[in-house]
Amino acid sequence: MPFHTCILRLAAMGMLISAGAWPQNAPPLQGIRGVLVDPMDRPVPSAPVTLVGGGQQTSTLTSVSGEFQFDNLGAGRYRLVVTVSGFKPIDRTVQVGGRPVRLLLKLALAPLKEQITVASQALRVTTEAGGNLNTISVERGLLENLPILDLDYLTALSRFLAPGTPGDAGTSIIVDGMEMRNVGVTPSAIQEIKINQNPYTAEYPRWSRRRIEVITKAGTDRYHGTFNFLLRDHHLNARDAFAVTRPPEQRRIFEGSLFGPLGSGQNTSFLLSGMRESEDLQAVVFAYGLRGAIIQNVPIPQQNTYASLRITHQLSQRNVMFWQLNFQDRWRNNVGVGATVLPEAGAQSRFREDEFIFNHRSVVTPKFLSQFRILIGRYWAPTHSNTSRPRIVVTDAFTAGGAQADALRTEVHTSITWLLTQTVGRHTLKYGFNVPDWSRRGFSDWSNQLGTFHFASLEDYSRNRPFSAVIQRGNPRTVFTEKNLGAFVQDEWQVRPVLSVAAGLRYDWQNFFGDRNNFAPRLALAYAPTRSRNTVIRAGAGFFFDRSGPAPIWDVLRYNGTRLQRFVVSDPPFSTEGLAALLPLMPTSVVQLEQGVQLPELLQFSVGLERQLAKQTTLAVNYIGTRGWRQLRSRDANAPLPPEFRARPDARFNVLRLIESAGGLEGNALEITLRGKLGPRLTGLAQYTFGKTCSDTEGVNWFPANSFDPRGEWGRADADRRHQFNLLGAANLHRWLNLGLSVSLLSGPPFNITTGKDDNRDGMPLDRPAGVPRNTGHGPGYIGIDLRWFREFRLQPSAKENSPSLTLSVDAFNLPNRVNHQNFLGALTSPFFGKPVAAQPPRRVQLGIRLQF
Repeated sequence: MPFHTCILRLAAMGMLISAGAWPQNAPPLQGIRGVLVDPMDRPVPSAPVTLVGGGQQTSTLTSVSGEFQFDNLGAGRYRLVVTVSGFKPIDRTVQVGGRPVRLLLKLALAPLKEQITVASQALRVTTEAGGNLNTISVERGLLENLPILDLDYLTALSRFLAPGTPGDAGTSIIVDGMEMRNVGVTPSAIQEIKINQNPYTAEYPRWSRRRIEVITKAGTDRYHGTFNFLLRDHHLNARDAFAVTRPPEQRRIFEGSLFGPLGSGQNTSFLLSGMRESEDLQAVVFAYGLRGAIIQNVPIPQQNTYASLRITHQLSQRNVMFWQLNFQDRWRNNVGVGATVLPEAGAQSRFREDEFIFNHRSVVTPKFLSQFRILIGRYWAPTHSNTSRPRIVVTDAFTAGGAQADALRTEVHTSITWLLTQTVGRHTLKYGFNVPDWSRRGFSDWSNQLGTFHFASLEDYSRNRPFSAVIQRGNPRTVFTEKNLGAFVQDEWQVRPVLSVAAGLRYDWQNFFGDRNNFAPRLALAYAPTRSRNTVIRAGAGFFFDRSGPAPIWDVLRYNGTRLQRFVVSDPPFSTEGLAALLPLMPTSVVQLEQGVQLPELLQFSVGLERQLAKQTTLAVNYIGTRGWRQLRSRDANAPLPPEFRARPDARFNVLRLIESAGGLEGNALEITLRGKLGPRLTGLAQYTFGKTCSDTEGVNWFPANSFDPRGEWGRADADRRHQFNLLGAANLHRWLNLGLSVSLLSGPPFNITTGKDDNRDGMPLDRPAGVPRNTGHGPGYIGIDLRWFREFRLQPSAKENSPSLTLSVDAFNLPNRVNHQNFLGALTSPFFGKPVAAQPPRRVQLGIRLQF
């Protein structure tokens, strides 16, 4: 029986069972039944619910599945009160008549102004399946007071994602339970961000270290708003280590959000957010040409506009729905310029996206919750080269000529999620299906029409001797539909108050890949061995299947031998005309999926100890293991044969690129996480990781040095760092001395050492010296210390919590102005061999004003 049929039958059975729990012929029972969920729509257990009315007050606690009920109530008006630490209280008037009242109550995180803390509900040891304390959870109160460059919360927290693991579809962004391309709302509308929450849930396809969960603000019965203005100017910055003069930069950001009731009733609310970024930034070119060093500052202007509108309406006590529109328009110039890439090789890009989201939540019965979401969107993304000239690449010296990157990407996409939650005794069953991405993608590729010429060294360039060239002819347009489907079932079983078990099974499928056996079992255990329950032992394991992303599918379809011809020529003449004259005599390159190619598979397993050190402080120590199979990589199956490397073995093809699932991955890490009160006046979280990740691939576009023997590629992953320490915190020392702190201390990543030449004549300068394994070079470490000072002024002090406020802030990024080198070059032919050609930004100062009401 097909898997999706099983899921639908399970859902139907659950609805029938739940519906059958209600008497059909008996008189209707007067009472209140409901489900309490958190902002991510997860049931909230053990929460106190109080009912006031009829001359009495009654209290109860929610069950493991978040259920509560009050029976045998007389007709009339009652007041229902729910108070959970860290969330806004719920105070609702309920009318009880001749039928039972069924409610869906959703908590909203409380705004924290005077006290800057991590959400208090996460600061206790618990055996709940999603209560792991190595979660990186940063709520609104801390987000607002950390030094965050340009309000880019996701980039600031991405340091906590898994290092060194290849992945071609990037990081998953989960917004209010749905996988999305971007957050959709602007920063001030974000309530909380989580990484590594509930690592072994079957609800999501990606493992927790490649997933960012975002909770947005919920509507309220009163108007609230936030307005931010940020300014960065080069007069306040230090000089870049590779620049001769300080680049004349300025960046201005206007951002805000407004939410509250819509109309006179209390059943409809709205959330409006928007942002406008104007950037006059600069890139630093540090290259080497025939006349010596090339050092210059190059403008890279950008403009970004974001807008979002959400309307939420409560149809009844059991049904809530919302509609949301998102808009984004981003323009950038001189894309790709910097380090060894000269200004003439830059490009101009634009990205325009529109999205519509519909969400419906329904309490079918007090033991059955349904949540349905659908997203429909489209985008348009053209890229134009600034200069219409052939591209010239001298290995690790300079890149000049034109960008040869002209293209147009279009897409119409949809995402669908249907989640059902059902309670049976101590079991909370979750099951459903999702469509992470179902897209009609179009790609018009006009790149390399004039050709890209590769030179091994400056000497070869001076003699007009490229070792290879790439040029394209034919039909540039490719259209295809990408389909990704998933379904899951999970049982969270509270065996005893000191023991919980969560077991799940997920199935994922992607078209263009022939495997149909992508079943991913997952299991997590949590046990409190002591009577005080202040210590919890956690263990878990789970399989995960990654997606390929659209890039390899585009390559297979357009480079099929007839649509778009791509020619890789060894030892070509150094002219577009001379190169084009050779094309009628040459076969074209072809890209194919290797027979039997499968989606990448990963196993993550862990065991850890969690300890409540104090009322507001927890410690988690975890070992995390990662094993990957069938990781994607590319290989030239028609590379010239050794030892002469004179000709390709199959004369029908030029490059025959096979995309194969043959790579491996192995990672081991010891992780220590401290959360809560880190000192007498410091609150936040700190995490240290000691680990190592090795692989023999870096993704689907990665080629081994020797396509006939990829076994020699095993080594440190490109992003592997042995030691990582990250700290986020804030402190209220005085009303004039409020500080936010971000510290990142990282050991150096590896880099690859190559000859810089194409000795095997496969068109790629990937050859390594004899006896030199992959990634044996070692770059320097990174030290980043960012500091924020802020002062809040209450505009109506007598109003206490509801007083409008004005906050002034000054952020300093890279406070000690340390030079953190990057882009170490490993080509032996390069004038920069073993040296960096770029650095992380120097000290930058950001001024901010925030108005809240």
